Amino acid sequence: MSQFLAAVVAGLALLAPWPALAAAPALDLQVELDPATRRFEAIAVVTPVAGDFHFELHESLAVRAATVGGRTLAVVADGQQGSLRGWRVRLPADADRLRLAYGGTLPALERNLDYREVLGGLPPMASNEGSFLPAGAAWYPQPAPRFTYRVSVSVPAGQRALVPGRLVAETAPSDAAGPYRASFEFDHPIDGIDLMAGPWTIRERMAARADGTPVRLRSYFFPDLDASPGLADGYLGDVQRYIERYSGEIGAYPFTQFSVVASPLPTGFGMPTLTYLGAAVLKLPFIRATSLGHEVLHDWWGNGVGVDYAKGNWSEGLTTFMADYAYKEEESAAAARAMRLGWLRDFAAVPASDQQTLASFRARRHGAGEAVGYGKSAMLFLMLRDAIGDAAFHRGIRSFWAQQRFKAASWDDLRAAFEQASGRPLGGFFDQWLNRAGGPAVSIVKAVAAARAGGAVTLTVSVEQRAPPYALHLPLEIDYPNRAELRWIDVKGAHAEVRLALDAAPAGLRLDPDLRVYRRLERDQLPPILRQWIVARAPRLLVASPAADVREAAVALASRLFEAAPTAAAPNALGQPGEPLLLAGLHADVDAALAAAKLPPRPAAVAGRGSAQVWTVEHATGAPLAVVSADDADALRALLRPLPHYGGQSWLVFAGSRAVDRGVWPAPGRLIPVRLAH
Repeated sequence: MSQFLAAVVAGLALLAPWPALAAAPALDLQVELDPATRRFEAIAVVTPVAGDFHFELHESLAVRAATVGGRTLAVVADGQQGSLRGWRVRLPADADRLRLAYGGTLPALERNLDYREVLGGLPPMASNEGSFLPAGAAWYPQPAPRFTYRVSVSVPAGQRALVPGRLVAETAPSDAAGPYRASFEFDHPIDGIDLMAGPWTIRERMAARADGTPVRLRSYFFPDLDASPGLADGYLGDVQRYIERYSGEIGAYPFTQFSVVASPLPTGFGMPTLTYLGAAVLKLPFIRATSLGHEVLHDWWGNGVGVDYAKGNWSEGLTTFMADYAYKEEESAAAARAMRLGWLRDFAAVPASDQQTLASFRARRHGAGEAVGYGKSAMLFLMLRDAIGDAAFHRGIRSFWAQQRFKAASWDDLRAAFEQASGRPLGGFFDQWLNRAGGPAVSIVKAVAAARAGGAVTLTVSVEQRAPPYALHLPLEIDYPNRAELRWIDVKGAHAEVRLALDAAPAGLRLDPDLRVYRRLERDQLPPILRQWIVARAPRLLVASPAADVREAAVALASRLFEAAPTAAAPNALGQPGEPLLLAGLHADVDAALAAAKLPPRPAAVAGRGSAQVWTVEHATGAPLAVVSADDADALRALLRPLPHYGGQSWLVFAGSRAVDRGVWPAPGRLIPVRLAH
């Protein structure tokens, strides 16, 4: 045991009860972490909720001692599941606080993880480049499903460390040999603690909440990132702006600080009082205008109001709607429509067998889950706002916040807030969008205009849905020779006829032209996008080039791109029916393979550009086809990391690992002609 831990053990007996934290099970952690050696030692003081205390630690950690009031207790190993090892301590009847000393050598930081591997769950990892101990990695004994905590952490002089919560004390090293120490507390029940450390430079700005209380804003950036002119100050200024924005829309910012923390991994995590973003991402110019606001908003949705995960995760969709989508609405109507189109195309790309209900969504683990938990969920809030109106929607948001602040809330709680705000029952609306997988397939099958007295017209619109039908509030664009008019119609059954009184006969109709209803788009609105290949259940790979290094690079790329393991396809598979197919190789070989199969040649949008080109092929028969064509094996390997991030695109041009151009094949939809009755 280190001298630091010995001092902690001696000092623990002097700790007084925590009046502010006494309402919930509590955890006090004293941590010493040396990233260079990966040595981790800790003292945990636990307020258990049961006399037989069972907890888990990562297999790299072992319990050194357990005491209650100076009495040593037996600690029993209690099985292992995966990398987590169970422990059990039987407490005496008069025990109020259990002290556990534990530690070990953490796994090394895995720098080569991609973002999907990061989302899949990580062990506690340490390195001089950066250390990350995720809440789910069992680096501390958890006293209860939700608990309060106080954490003090010590790291060597060149390192800094933090956990989510309020900074209560901080001591900078006095020399190169001294430690950095910081203490944090979180006095609202929460379900986990993340610990981060790194060789960061800290910058700070103090702001104020609406009531005048201070908010501490910080950046924890690696030295090269911090040296980028204006970058840290820009982030701090934008965080302040987002806090002011959402305080006005929802209610006062619920915490006393917010930090932007650079990660050596491709993370994009929002935690109470901070966001942990990959250093490479922080350099991108658009992040401050998009992802940063999303992560700040999570301090209201997901952190300020917790998620009752047993009943589904509403927070990602509401955050996406009020951040990412709201920014697009402010940019332009076209930008907002493009985002809605992206969500609907993502939905269409997910095989029916992989579509889950929104109520069953917990967290993003793959593309299919993202399409539901983010896209469908955000569109639910858009449709709700369209149905009850802006004023009622915003009243519902503020009411939900006021009623559920620092509680774990469910979709039912959201529904109740919006019902109260709108004065109308919404059970049917929420039930169909939450508890049914997929979405409606609705179309106009006939439109007939009949003249009435005085030159007026009655328009009869016949609408059909696939069974089982939804109750839909649908926008209808009515086109005249020199103008257009928007009407909303309500349909419920598999077959419905809606009659509209018009002042003239229209030329045609468009169903939901702005894509405001979550539904399965018709084929002419669905150009192929890479998401279809990423989420395919049984994808196939055909390598057009015989060279071994090209084949090896193509196989590696397919393994990284697809979420399911691909199988090899025969050359005659091109143009034939089957599962989604990826054709990869060098330019000349790819051109020859497409020509031999009588498939469309390389599109003009990508031809002759960059070091690698990617495109999807629209053809009426045969398997869905995507093509990756490159200068050489190195150009293929350069796509390993970036390409999976571009699922919403139909084509891309790469210069090395950088996408220099991209796009989606046009799909304007169709105009339904109106027939005149005689």
